[in-house]
Amino acid sequence: MNFEDKLIMMPGPVPVAPRILRAMSKPMINHRGDEFAEIYDDCCNILKDVFNTQNDISVISGSGSAGMEAAIGCTTNNNDNVITIENGKFGERFKLIADRYGNALPVESEWGEPIDLDKVENLLAEGANSVAMVHNETSAGVLNPAKEVGKLAKKYDALFIMDGITSIGGDEVKVDDWGVDIAIAGSQKCIGAPPGMSMVSISDRAYEAMENVDNKPYYLDLEAYKESLDKDKTQTPYTPAVPLFYGLQESLHIVNEEGIDNRINRHRTYSKAVRNAMDAIGLEMYPTLDENTQYSNTVSAMSAPEGVSGEDIKKDMLKRGIVIVGGQERLKDKIFRIGNMGNLTHRDILITIQELETILHKRGIISEVGAGINAANDILDSL
Repeated sequence: MNFEDKLIMMPGPVPVAPRILRAMSKPMINHRGDEFAEIYDDCCNILKDVFNTQNDISVISGSGSAGMEAAIGCTTNNNDNVITIENGKFGERFKLIADRYGNALPVESEWGEPIDLDKVENLLAEGANSVAMVHNETSAGVLNPAKEVGKLAKKYDALFIMDGITSIGGDEVKVDDWGVDIAIAGSQKCIGAPPGMSMVSISDRAYEAMENVDNKPYYLDLEAYKESLDKDKTQTPYTPAVPLFYGLQESLHIVNEEGIDNRINRHRTYSKAVRNAMDAIGLEMYPTLDENTQYSNTVSAMSAPEGVSGEDIKKDMLKRGIVIVGGQERLKDKIFRIGNMGNLTHRDILITIQELETILHKRGIISEVGAGINAANDILDSL
Protein backbone atom coordinates (compact mmCIF):
# COMPACT_ATOMS: atom_id res chain seq x y z
CA MET A 1 0.00 0.00 0.00
CA ASN A 2 1.29 3.47 -0.88
CA PHE A 3 2.20 5.41 2.26
CA GLU A 4 0.03 8.29 1.03
CA ASP A 5 -3.04 6.04 1.34
CA LYS A 6 -2.47 5.19 5.00
CA LEU A 7 -4.44 6.73 7.84
CA ILE A 8 -2.09 7.83 10.61
CA MET A 9 -3.69 7.27 14.03
CA MET A 10 -0.52 7.40 16.10
CA PRO A 11 0.24 9.58 19.14
CA GLY A 12 2.44 11.64 16.80
CA PRO A 13 3.53 12.37 14.23
CA VAL A 14 0.06 13.17 12.97
CA PRO A 15 -1.39 13.76 9.50
CA VAL A 16 -0.39 17.15 8.10
CA ALA A 17 -3.11 19.16 6.35
CA PRO A 18 -2.47 19.93 2.67
CA ARG A 19 -2.49 23.69 3.28
CA ILE A 20 0.36 23.23 5.76
CA LEU A 21 2.35 21.22 3.22
CA ARG A 22 1.73 23.93 0.63
CA ALA A 23 2.91 26.61 3.05
CA MET A 24 6.16 24.72 3.56
CA SER A 25 6.94 24.90 -0.16
CA LYS A 26 7.35 28.69 -0.15
CA PRO A 27 10.74 30.13 -1.19
CA MET A 28 13.50 30.67 1.35
CA ILE A 29 13.79 34.01 3.13
CA ASN A 30 16.43 35.76 5.20
CA HIS A 31 16.06 34.37 8.71
CA ARG A 32 17.48 37.66 10.06
CA GLY A 33 15.03 39.80 8.09
CA ASP A 34 11.61 41.36 8.50
CA GLU A 35 9.65 38.50 6.92
CA PHE A 36 10.99 35.90 9.30
CA ALA A 37 10.47 38.21 12.29
CA GLU A 38 6.82 38.62 11.33
CA ILE A 39 6.36 34.84 11.09
CA TYR A 40 8.06 34.23 14.44
CA ASP A 41 6.06 36.99 16.17
CA ASP A 42 2.82 35.62 14.72
CA CYS A 43 3.62 32.11 15.97
CA CYS A 44 4.50 33.32 19.45
CA ASN A 45 1.35 35.44 19.78
CA ILE A 46 -0.88 32.48 18.93
CA LEU A 47 1.14 30.09 21.06
CA LYS A 48 0.66 32.29 24.12
CA ASP A 49 -3.08 31.72 23.80
CA VAL A 50 -2.58 28.00 23.27
CA PHE A 51 -0.29 27.74 26.34
CA ASN A 52 -2.47 30.13 28.40
CA THR A 53 0.60 32.16 29.35
CA GLN A 54 2.05 35.65 29.30
CA ASN A 55 5.57 34.20 29.50
CA ASP A 56 8.10 34.32 26.69
CA ILE A 57 7.86 31.52 24.14
CA SER A 58 10.88 30.39 22.16
CA VAL A 59 10.72 28.02 19.21
CA ILE A 60 13.60 25.58 18.86
CA SER A 61 14.45 23.76 15.64
CA GLY A 62 14.53 20.41 17.41
CA SER A 63 11.91 17.90 18.54
CA GLY A 64 10.25 17.83 21.94
CA SER A 65 13.21 16.08 23.52
CA ALA A 66 15.31 19.14 22.62
CA GLY A 67 12.87 21.26 24.59
CA MET A 68 13.08 18.85 27.53
CA GLU A 69 16.87 19.01 27.54
CA ALA A 70 16.85 22.80 27.19
CA ALA A 71 14.55 23.08 30.22
CA ILE A 72 16.66 20.84 32.45
CA GLY A 73 20.08 21.84 31.13
CA CYS A 74 19.52 25.59 31.46
CA THR A 75 18.22 25.46 35.05
CA THR A 76 20.36 22.74 36.64
CA ASN A 77 23.84 22.86 38.14
CA ASN A 78 25.93 19.76 38.85
CA ASN A 79 24.82 19.52 42.48
CA ASP A 80 21.18 20.49 41.96
CA ASN A 81 18.46 17.97 42.75
CA VAL A 82 15.70 17.49 40.18
CA ILE A 83 12.61 15.49 41.11
CA THR A 84 11.62 13.47 38.05
CA ILE A 85 8.15 11.97 38.08
CA GLU A 86 8.03 8.73 36.13
CA ASN A 87 5.03 6.61 35.23
CA GLY A 88 5.95 6.06 31.59
CA LYS A 89 8.73 6.21 29.05
CA PHE A 90 8.89 9.98 28.75
CA GLY A 91 9.01 10.55 32.49
CA GLU A 92 11.95 8.19 32.40
CA ARG A 93 13.52 10.43 29.74
CA PHE A 94 13.35 13.38 32.14
CA LYS A 95 15.23 11.27 34.68
CA LEU A 96 17.97 10.42 32.17
CA ILE A 97 18.33 14.07 31.13
CA ALA A 98 18.40 15.29 34.74
CA ASP A 99 21.21 12.87 35.56
CA ARG A 100 23.29 14.41 32.74
CA TYR A 101 23.14 17.88 34.29
CA GLY A 102 22.50 17.33 38.00
CA ASN A 103 21.05 14.72 40.35
CA ALA A 104 17.76 13.09 39.44
CA LEU A 105 15.50 12.19 42.35
CA PRO A 106 13.05 9.80 40.69
CA VAL A 107 9.52 9.30 41.97
CA GLU A 108 8.62 6.11 40.15
CA SER A 109 5.33 4.33 39.62
CA GLU A 110 4.58 1.42 37.35
CA TRP A 111 3.92 2.74 33.86
CA GLY A 112 0.31 3.86 33.61
CA GLU A 113 -0.28 3.98 37.37
CA PRO A 114 -0.92 7.14 39.44
CA ILE A 115 2.01 9.12 40.76
CA ASP A 116 2.69 9.45 44.49
CA LEU A 117 2.19 13.11 45.36
CA ASP A 118 3.27 12.51 48.96
CA LYS A 119 6.70 11.35 47.77
CA VAL A 120 6.96 14.40 45.55
CA GLU A 121 6.17 16.68 48.49
CA ASN A 122 8.65 14.91 50.78
CA LEU A 123 11.47 15.44 48.30
CA LEU A 124 10.47 19.07 47.81
CA ALA A 125 10.50 19.55 51.58
CA GLU A 126 14.06 18.22 51.63
CA GLY A 127 15.12 21.05 49.33
CA ALA A 128 14.93 19.85 45.73
CA ASN A 129 15.59 22.64 43.26
CA SER A 130 13.00 21.65 40.66
CA VAL A 131 10.40 19.07 39.70
CA ALA A 132 9.93 17.76 36.16
CA MET A 133 6.82 15.92 35.03
CA VAL A 134 5.20 14.68 31.84
CA HIS A 135 1.64 16.01 31.78
CA ASN A 136 0.26 13.56 29.23
CA GLU A 137 2.19 10.27 29.25
CA THR A 138 1.47 8.78 25.85
CA SER A 139 3.44 5.60 26.48
CA ALA A 140 0.71 4.53 28.91
CA GLY A 141 -2.25 6.73 27.93
CA VAL A 142 -2.45 8.56 31.24
CA LEU A 143 -2.97 12.25 32.13
CA ASN A 144 -1.00 13.31 35.19
CA PRO A 145 -2.04 15.97 37.76
CA ALA A 146 -0.07 19.02 36.61
CA LYS A 147 -2.12 21.49 38.63
CA GLU A 148 -1.47 19.62 41.87
CA VAL A 149 2.26 19.28 41.19
CA GLY A 150 2.42 22.98 40.37
CA LYS A 151 0.90 23.81 43.76
CA LEU A 152 3.51 21.68 45.53
CA ALA A 153 6.37 23.25 43.60
CA LYS A 154 5.12 26.74 44.48
CA LYS A 155 4.73 25.79 48.15
CA TYR A 156 8.41 24.85 48.35
CA ASP A 157 9.71 27.54 45.96
CA ALA A 158 10.95 24.99 43.42
CA LEU A 159 10.84 25.33 39.64
CA PHE A 160 8.14 23.35 37.85
CA ILE A 161 9.15 21.97 34.46
CA MET A 162 6.35 20.34 32.47
CA ASP A 163 6.41 18.28 29.31
CA GLY A 164 3.16 19.29 27.64
CA ILE A 165 4.32 17.88 24.32
CA THR A 166 1.20 15.78 23.77
CA SER A 167 -1.35 17.88 25.69
CA ILE A 168 -0.75 21.49 24.64
CA GLY A 169 -3.11 22.28 21.79
CA GLY A 170 -5.32 19.26 22.49
CA ASP A 171 -6.19 19.41 26.16
CA GLU A 172 -6.58 22.01 28.89
CA VAL A 173 -3.20 23.46 29.83
CA LYS A 174 -2.99 26.59 31.98
CA VAL A 175 0.68 27.38 32.23
CA ASP A 176 0.36 30.55 34.30
CA ASP A 177 -2.48 29.40 36.55
CA TRP A 178 -0.69 26.12 37.29
CA GLY A 179 2.63 27.83 38.02
CA VAL A 180 4.56 26.09 35.26
CA ASP A 181 7.98 27.74 34.94
CA ILE A 182 8.96 25.94 31.74
CA ALA A 183 6.43 24.17 29.52
CA ILE A 184 7.29 22.31 26.32
CA ALA A 185 5.06 21.55 23.32
CA GLY A 186 5.86 19.51 20.21
CA SER A 187 5.02 20.51 16.66
CA GLN A 188 3.96 17.06 15.45
CA LYS A 189 1.36 16.40 18.12
CA CYS A 190 -1.88 18.24 18.88
CA ILE A 191 -0.83 21.35 16.96
CA GLY A 192 -0.77 19.27 13.78
CA ALA A 193 2.49 20.44 12.18
CA PRO A 194 5.37 18.28 10.90
CA PRO A 195 7.97 16.93 13.35
CA GLY A 196 11.09 18.87 14.20
CA MET A 197 10.12 21.82 16.40
CA SER A 198 9.63 22.38 20.11
CA MET A 199 7.92 25.40 21.58
CA VAL A 200 9.06 26.37 25.08
CA SER A 201 7.47 28.88 27.46
CA ILE A 202 9.80 30.34 30.09
CA SER A 203 8.86 32.25 33.25
CA ASP A 204 10.83 35.08 34.84
CA ARG A 205 11.68 32.72 37.73
CA ALA A 206 13.17 30.26 35.28
CA TYR A 207 15.29 32.98 33.69
CA GLU A 208 16.51 34.00 37.13
CA ALA A 209 17.53 30.42 37.89
CA MET A 210 19.48 30.27 34.62
CA GLU A 211 21.71 33.15 35.72
CA ASN A 212 23.31 30.87 38.32
CA VAL A 213 23.86 27.84 36.07
CA ASP A 214 27.48 27.28 35.08
CA ASN A 215 27.27 24.71 32.29
CA LYS A 216 24.22 25.37 30.14
CA PRO A 217 23.86 23.65 26.77
CA TYR A 218 25.18 25.62 23.79
CA TYR A 219 22.60 25.15 21.04
CA LEU A 220 19.77 24.77 23.56
CA ASP A 221 20.68 27.80 25.70
CA LEU A 222 17.33 29.42 26.47
CA GLU A 223 19.03 32.65 27.53
CA ALA A 224 20.46 32.92 24.02
CA TYR A 225 16.96 32.38 22.64
CA LYS A 226 15.67 35.21 24.86
CA GLU A 227 18.36 37.57 23.60
CA SER A 228 17.25 36.82 20.05
CA LEU A 229 13.57 37.23 20.97
CA ASP A 230 14.31 40.70 22.36
CA LYS A 231 16.06 42.03 19.26
CA ASP A 232 14.38 44.64 17.08
CA LYS A 233 13.81 41.88 14.51
CA THR A 234 12.69 38.77 16.37
CA GLN A 235 14.90 35.82 15.46
CA THR A 236 16.53 32.65 16.72
CA PRO A 237 20.16 32.52 17.89
CA TYR A 238 21.05 29.87 15.31
CA THR A 239 19.78 29.11 11.82
CA PRO A 240 16.15 27.99 12.10
CA ALA A 241 14.38 25.36 10.01
CA VAL A 242 12.59 27.97 7.88
CA PRO A 243 10.18 25.58 6.07
CA LEU A 244 9.11 24.17 9.44
CA PHE A 245 8.39 27.71 10.64
CA TYR A 246 6.18 28.17 7.56
CA GLY A 247 4.36 24.96 8.49
CA LEU A 248 4.08 25.87 12.16
CA GLN A 249 2.58 29.26 11.35
CA GLU A 250 -0.02 27.71 9.04
CA SER A 251 -0.90 25.02 11.58
CA LEU A 252 -1.38 27.69 14.25
CA HIS A 253 -3.68 29.60 11.90
CA ILE A 254 -5.76 26.42 11.66
CA VAL A 255 -5.81 26.24 15.47
CA ASN A 256 -6.94 29.86 15.60
CA GLU A 257 -9.68 29.30 13.03
CA GLU A 258 -11.06 26.32 14.95
CA GLY A 259 -10.65 28.08 18.31
CA ILE A 260 -8.55 26.53 21.04
CA ASP A 261 -11.55 25.71 23.24
CA ASN A 262 -13.28 23.96 20.34
CA ARG A 263 -10.09 22.11 19.52
CA ILE A 264 -9.71 20.88 23.08
CA ASN A 265 -13.35 19.78 23.13
CA ARG A 266 -12.88 17.91 19.85
CA HIS A 267 -9.82 16.05 21.15
CA ARG A 268 -11.65 15.13 24.35
CA THR A 269 -14.72 13.97 22.43
CA TYR A 270 -12.65 11.80 20.08
CA SER A 271 -10.81 10.13 22.95
CA LYS A 272 -14.09 9.55 24.77
CA ALA A 273 -15.53 8.02 21.60
CA VAL A 274 -12.59 5.59 21.42
CA ARG A 275 -12.98 4.66 25.08
CA ASN A 276 -16.73 4.19 24.67
CA ALA A 277 -16.10 1.90 21.72
CA MET A 278 -13.56 -0.14 23.70
CA ASP A 279 -16.03 -0.58 26.52
CA ALA A 280 -18.72 -1.71 24.08
CA ILE A 281 -16.52 -4.40 22.56
CA GLY A 282 -15.11 -5.54 25.90
CA LEU A 283 -11.54 -4.24 25.77
CA GLU A 284 -9.99 -2.79 28.92
CA MET A 285 -8.23 0.55 29.13
CA TYR A 286 -4.67 0.09 30.34
CA PRO A 287 -4.06 2.94 32.81
CA THR A 288 -4.99 2.78 36.48
CA LEU A 289 -6.76 5.90 37.74
CA ASP A 290 -7.11 7.61 41.09
CA GLU A 291 -8.70 10.89 42.22
CA ASN A 292 -5.89 12.92 40.59
CA THR A 293 -5.28 10.86 37.45
CA GLN A 294 -7.29 10.69 34.24
CA TYR A 295 -7.22 8.89 30.94
CA SER A 296 -5.30 10.78 28.28
CA ASN A 297 -7.46 12.88 26.01
CA THR A 298 -5.09 12.61 23.05
CA VAL A 299 -4.18 8.92 22.95
CA SER A 300 -5.96 5.80 24.20
CA ALA A 301 -3.98 2.84 25.56
CA MET A 302 -5.77 -0.50 25.70
CA SER A 303 -4.67 -3.81 27.19
CA ALA A 304 -4.28 -6.42 24.48
CA PRO A 305 -7.02 -9.07 24.72
CA GLU A 306 -6.05 -12.54 25.88
CA GLY A 307 -4.41 -14.57 23.14
CA VAL A 308 -3.47 -11.59 20.97
CA SER A 309 -0.52 -9.24 21.44
CA GLY A 310 -0.55 -5.52 20.94
CA GLU A 311 1.95 -6.02 18.13
CA ASP A 312 -0.43 -8.45 16.41
CA ILE A 313 -3.19 -5.84 16.45
CA LYS A 314 -0.83 -3.15 15.20
CA LYS A 315 0.30 -5.33 12.27
CA ASP A 316 -3.26 -6.34 11.39
CA MET A 317 -4.32 -2.69 11.38
CA LEU A 318 -1.40 -1.73 9.17
CA LYS A 319 -2.45 -4.32 6.58
CA ARG A 320 -5.75 -2.47 6.46
CA GLY A 321 -4.08 0.89 5.99
CA ILE A 322 -4.41 2.17 9.57
CA VAL A 323 -1.24 3.10 11.46
CA ILE A 324 -1.58 2.67 15.21
CA VAL A 325 1.16 1.75 17.70
CA GLY A 326 1.88 -0.94 20.24
CA GLY A 327 3.53 -0.66 23.63
CA GLN A 328 7.06 0.57 24.22
CA GLU A 329 9.76 -1.38 26.04
CA ARG A 330 8.21 -3.09 29.09
CA LEU A 331 4.74 -2.68 27.61
CA LYS A 332 5.61 -4.19 24.24
CA ASP A 333 2.96 -6.79 23.31
CA LYS A 334 0.88 -5.88 26.37
CA ILE A 335 -0.98 -2.87 25.00
CA PHE A 336 -1.88 -1.08 21.79
CA ARG A 337 -2.53 2.63 21.38
CA ILE A 338 -4.73 4.79 19.16
CA GLY A 339 -3.94 8.49 18.83
CA ASN A 340 -6.50 11.20 18.19
CA MET A 341 -4.25 14.25 17.90
CA GLY A 342 -4.22 17.06 15.41
CA ASN A 343 -6.50 17.76 12.48
CA LEU A 344 -8.51 14.53 12.45
CA THR A 345 -12.18 14.04 11.62
CA HIS A 346 -15.16 11.98 12.82
CA ARG A 347 -14.58 9.76 9.80
CA ASP A 348 -11.01 8.97 10.85
CA ILE A 349 -12.19 7.82 14.28
CA LEU A 350 -15.00 5.69 12.87
CA ILE A 351 -12.85 4.03 10.21
CA THR A 352 -10.29 3.12 12.88
CA ILE A 353 -12.93 1.58 15.16
CA GLN A 354 -14.54 -0.27 12.25
CA GLU A 355 -11.26 -1.86 11.14
CA LEU A 356 -10.34 -2.77 14.71
CA GLU A 357 -13.69 -4.48 15.20
CA THR A 358 -13.23 -6.43 11.96
CA ILE A 359 -9.79 -7.63 13.06
CA LEU A 360 -11.01 -8.69 16.49
CA HIS A 361 -13.94 -10.52 14.92
CA LYS A 362 -11.68 -12.40 12.51
CA ARG A 363 -9.43 -13.39 15.41
CA GLY A 364 -12.40 -14.66 17.41
CA ILE A 365 -12.07 -12.06 20.15
CA ILE A 366 -15.56 -10.64 19.58
CA SER A 367 -18.59 -12.49 18.22
CA GLU A 368 -20.00 -9.71 16.04
CA VAL A 369 -19.13 -6.27 14.76
CA GLY A 370 -21.00 -2.99 15.15
CA ALA A 371 -21.12 -2.38 18.88
CA GLY A 372 -17.95 -0.31 18.83
CA ILE A 373 -19.04 1.85 15.92
CA ASN A 374 -22.41 2.51 17.49
CA ALA A 375 -20.85 3.39 20.84
CA ALA A 376 -18.36 5.76 19.22
CA ASN A 377 -21.13 7.38 17.20
CA ASP A 378 -23.14 8.01 20.38
CA ILE A 379 -20.29 10.24 21.58
CA LEU A 380 -19.39 11.81 18.25
CA ASP A 381 -22.98 12.89 17.68
CA SER A 382 -22.63 15.16 20.72
CA LEU A 383 -19.83 17.20 19.14
